[in-house]
Order: sequence, then C-alpha cells, then structure tokens
Amino acid sequence: MDRMVESALVRGMFGHSDMHRRQFMKLVGGGTAAAALASLFPLDSIKAAVKESLGPLEKTQLNVGFVPITCATPIIMAHPMGFYERYGLDVSVIKTAGWAVARDKSLNREYDAAHMLTPMPLAMTLGAGSTPEPFIMPAVENINGQAIVLHNDHLDKRDPQQWKGFIFGVPFEYSMHNFLLRYYVAEHGLDPDQDIQIRVIPPPEMVANLRAGNIDGFLSPDPFNQRAVFERIGFIHLLTKEIWDGHPCCAFATSARFARENPNTYGALLRAIIDATQYSSDPANRSEIAEAIAPTNYLNQPVTVIEQVLTGRFADGLGGVQNVPDRIDFDPFPWHSMAVWILTQMKRWGYIEGDVDYQQIARDVYLATDAQTVMRELGYDAPEETARNYQIMGKTFDYTQPEAYVESFAIRRG
Repeated sequence: MDRMVESALVRGMFGHSDMHRRQFMKLVGGGTAAAALASLFPLDSIKAAVKESLGPLEKTQLNVGFVPITCATPIIMAHPMGFYERYGLDVSVIKTAGWAVARDKSLNREYDAAHMLTPMPLAMTLGAGSTPEPFIMPAVENINGQAIVLHNDHLDKRDPQQWKGFIFGVPFEYSMHNFLLRYYVAEHGLDPDQDIQIRVIPPPEMVANLRAGNIDGFLSPDPFNQRAVFERIGFIHLLTKEIWDGHPCCAFATSARFARENPNTYGALLRAIIDATQYSSDPANRSEIAEAIAPTNYLNQPVTVIEQVLTGRFADGLGGVQNVPDRIDFDPFPWHSMAVWILTQMKRWGYIEGDVDYQQIARDVYLATDAQTVMRELGYDAPEETARNYQIMGKTFDYTQPEAYVESFAIRRG
C-alpha cells in the first residue's frame, strides 16, 4: 500500500508521460524517489489516511479461478509477483479446465472471483445458459489477444468463402471468440449455423484437436494459437485485432453478492487486479511476466511461446515473422459500449430473445465507475466517458442504436 501511494504521487507529478516517469525511476531508484517525495509531501500522513479509508478486510483468504491462457495474465502474475499481497490479500489462484467449470464454481461460491470471458457476466446475470444471478465485471483483463488459426492442410484456403463445411473450435458459447468468428464469416457471406460447424472446446485441448483432424481451425485465446504454429500444425490466418482493433476478451468478475457482503475485500482485490493489469500493459515488463506465468501451476507453456504472444514478435506459420506489439494488450476499463455490442450479438444469434434493455444491463454489469475511481486513485489515467462507437470490419457500431444495429445484418436468427 505504501508503494501504491508513492507510485500514485510519482504518476501525478509526471502527468501523462509514462516514458519520463520510467526514466526518472530508473535514474534515481525507488528508495531515492520515496525520499524525494517525503521532502515535498507529508507521506506518512497520506499513507495512513489511505489505509484508514479502506477499512478492515472482511476476508483475506480468497479463491480466484483462472483458465490457463495469456488473457489471464494480470490475474495470474499478480500471484507470483506479489500484487495480491501488496493489498493485504492471501489469494489462491486456481487453474480451471474450462469456462463451464469456471461459471459453475463461481455460481456455487467455490470461487470468490474469477477470470471470465467478457460475455459471461452478462449471460450469467440474464440467466442465459445458467441459473440467473447478478454478476459484476469491474475490470477488463485484456484487449485483442485472439486469432483465427487454420490447419496447415488449408494453406490454399485463405478466402473464408472457401470454408463451407469447415469445423471450427471456440472456447465457450458466451465468448468473444464465438461472436467474433460468427461476425467474421457472416461478413464474408457464410451463415455460421448452416455453412460451418462451431464446436466448444476447452482452450488447452484446441491444438490436440487440430492435430487429430477433428477441427479445421479455431478462434482461440493465446497461447494456443502460437502453440499450433510452434508445433507446426497450423498457421495464423489473422489476428482478431484485424476484425476489431481493441476488442475486449477476458475480464475479472465476481458476484454482486460477494461485493456487497465484502466491500473492503472487493475494493482491495479490484485494486490489485487493476494495478497488475496496468503493469502488464507496459511492453517493458512482458518478458519478465512471461517467465512468471510459464510454470506448470500457471500456463504450463514454453516461455518462448508466451513471449511471442506478449511481445508481439512471432512466427506466423506462413514462413514470416510478424512484429505486432499490440497483438495482445491490457486495459482494465470496462466500457459500457463493449457490453452493448456483446448483447447485440447475443440477440443477433438467438442467445437472448425479446426486448433487451441494453444500456441498463451494461451499466449494471460493467462497472465503469468503479474502474474509474480505482484507476485514478492509483494514479492511472481513466476515460471521462463510459461509452463510445467502434469500427468493426469497416462498419460503424453506434452504441445508442443497438436494436437498429441488430436489424442491419442480413445474416442473423429471428
């Protein structure tokens, strides 16, 4: 907590210039910086006030579930790199086989919080695919970070119109992977429910299914896209940032009940997650993070594979080496408009029916105000607004007109 206060003050002094802040810290070191701050500000009083305002933690021992993918980087690395401990928490991060298990363990209160796909808290709140229970998502974990991979047998089929009859894997029905794959093939004239097959496959099983020929390709989280290239089984057709640059992928979520019954613990956990997410967003930290999350109890992947994903310098399986620094990025802000877009795709493909109060559901589940408060408290920049329009494959998504957006698609259900 002391370091958090010092970090916030340093960030405040340097404003928006992260480069100058890092240069200053590298030049003088943390101890000298703290001493310099103490000569200008009543540091001890500030630290004491911050700690007092947080209140005692209702719980300190927590179970947080994660699925072993690079999208969970902040939730995972916060454990070996001490971010939970920094906020007084003793967190067990529990590797989980897939998203249905993560959902069910969260609903059964075996997990206090979990790494989830960004559509999951919306679906759980609405009772789509499960018993309805209000869940909240105060932080996105990563943006971008997915890819469409095809088996090497399909090197000559780069045009999606050639994919009729293909079988694709996605990690969960209520996932950005499913909705982005559907969007992509529909924009190329294919009906995802008639012209291709989409199967739910847990991420760790994607590469094995591709190798066995059970699927022709997948839209998956990393590191399994890169693992397919590493094992010379598949190639990267495209990164999903080419469909929607900056799209959300995974998130930190918990039940509304947990936050209500444990407000101080919830606040400490959110601070740890946002702090870790911001640390992950700095490319200078990515190699260190790759080492931290590679071991068996976390991702259980070669460091080389994880580094290629996190640094954005990677072999594409087509004979080239790409340099895409934002192949995956980390931004904790849960835009309401992201939730609205996801709800439009759930409506488009028949996962939810009837009248949908898009804006209210977005506000209830994606807690942008909580994120704003904590980001600013920790000295990070936070957007003033909570919604904005997007360009997705050249088409404008106007978050204020969601129903018209759904109706604008020729290929849809209902």
